[in-house]
Amino acid sequence: MEQNETDATRFRDIHFTPLHPEPAQAQSAMLLLSDVPGITHLELISEQKLSIGYDLKHISLRIIEQALTDVGFHLDNSLLLKIKRALHYYTEEVQRENLGCPAQDSNSTQQVFINRYQRLKHGCRDQRPDHWRRYL
Repeated sequence: MEQNETDATRFRDIHFTPLHPEPAQAQSAMLLLSDVPGITHLELISEQKLSIGYDLKHISLRIIEQALTDVGFHLDNSLLLKIKRALHYYTEEVQRENLGCPAQDSNSTQQVFINRYQRLKHGCRDQRPDHWRRYL
C-alpha cells in the first residue's frame, strides 16, 4: 500500500496551564516554534491553546512537548489531556517506526533549541578562540 504525503501530517492542539505567571504561553510557544523544521502549521486558538501541524517524518508531538517543557512552558496535565497525550505519543511512535523514521533521542529535542539560541543576538557569546578560553 502506497502512502501519500498527507498521511504523515498531523494536526494537534497543545494546551497550556492557565495558572502560570505568563498568561499568553501559547503565543510565546508559537513564536518559538515558528522556524522549527517539520512544523507546517501554527495557529493561536486562545491564550492557553495552540493548534499545531507537523510532519511526522521529521518531528513528533513528544519531541515538541518535551522541548517546550524543557524551556519552561507548563502544559495542562488534566486527566483527559494526559490520556490523549499518551495515546498520541503511542500511535505516533508506532507510525514513525512503520515509516522507517529513525528512533527519537533526547539530543534532537535539545538540538532544536540550541540552533535557535545560536541564531539569536545576545551578549552571551565569548569572542575569544577556544584555546584562550581554557587558558585561565
